[in-house]
Amino acid sequence: MSNPVYNFCAGPAALPVPVMEQAQREFLNWKGTGVSVMEISHRSSQYQELANKAESDLRSLMGIGDEHAVLFMHGGASLQFANIPMCLLGEGKEAEYIQNGMWSGKASQEAARYGSVNLIDAMHIGMDGIRSLVSESEWNRTENPSYTHFTPNETIEGIRYNWLPKSTGPIIADMSSCILSEEINVNDYDMIYAGAQKNIGPAGMTIVIIKKSLMEQMDFSHVPKVFNYSVQSAQGSMVNTPPTYTWYLASLVFEWLLENGGVKEMNKRALERAEKLYGCIDQDDFYTNPIEVSCRSLMNIPFILKDDSLNAKFLKLAEENGLSGLKGHRSVGGMRASAYNSMPIEGVIALTEFMQEFKRTHG
Repeated sequence: MSNPVYNFCAGPAALPVPVMEQAQREFLNWKGTGVSVMEISHRSSQYQELANKAESDLRSLMGIGDEHAVLFMHGGASLQFANIPMCLLGEGKEAEYIQNGMWSGKASQEAARYGSVNLIDAMHIGMDGIRSLVSESEWNRTENPSYTHFTPNETIEGIRYNWLPKSTGPIIADMSSCILSEEINVNDYDMIYAGAQKNIGPAGMTIVIIKKSLMEQMDFSHVPKVFNYSVQSAQGSMVNTPPTYTWYLASLVFEWLLENGGVKEMNKRALERAEKLYGCIDQDDFYTNPIEVSCRSLMNIPFILKDDSLNAKFLKLAEENGLSGLKGHRSVGGMRASAYNSMPIEGVIALTEFMQEFKRTHG
């Protein structure tokens, strides 16, 4: 049997092996129907049962009550960058966007096409190049904003909030790269959205968890029906044909999470993986993580080699050793290990052992 390949790609990311194996077994004959789940009507009773159970399982995993609607929508988080201000911004309104990395910046740029945006630069880069988060007390706030948007975990930079920003308006969070990895109080948020392709399933779907009271504040008069949260909620996320196969795989991931201890256990595993990898990086200056310790990500861990001329060799040898997807984002360079819920601790152990050997032979 060949050695395993551990996929550290930031997204589309690895799925749990048991989920992939089940999907493989069911690919041509789903639940005895004789056809693939990709071929069955989303209006059928069998698929409706799948959709209902997926929502129920997600509600159970995250403690989502009746105050919030749960939507399974097309597209990725970038679609929500436009969808949100389309419904909440307009003449005489202003939204707060807290920028701590590339994705929060992209969200604010899209929002600015629809109305006034107060962009709060919450990232500090020190003289040593180490990035940290600016204290909330130093932010230039908007009085009674239409909403406050933030990104708890920035995938590219690997920087994470360990607190929930305060706001006099609704709180909206892009949790694409951290959803289901740590326990939160969903009631603290007016809206949460997350692209599926990191901790939920394949690309092509976005989970939206939205307070019904927030939908009542939205202006849908100029919004196409497929972007209308209220209509999507009323029609079970099936205004048009949904991303059925992604929804199916997400349902299997939710089942896997419940069988493996839920979000509490996922957070425990995330902390274990992060401690192992950051411990390896912090041993000396051969590897460096450019994020201040208090705001390091648990999901996306970037690191830089002291000698960047070794980058190509590191990546080549890593691939040869079954360690895939480690190249850092083109905007920041270096390496990045994304260790989402599906990453077993054995993958991080294999990576740290490789890093130690690479340092020994190239240091």
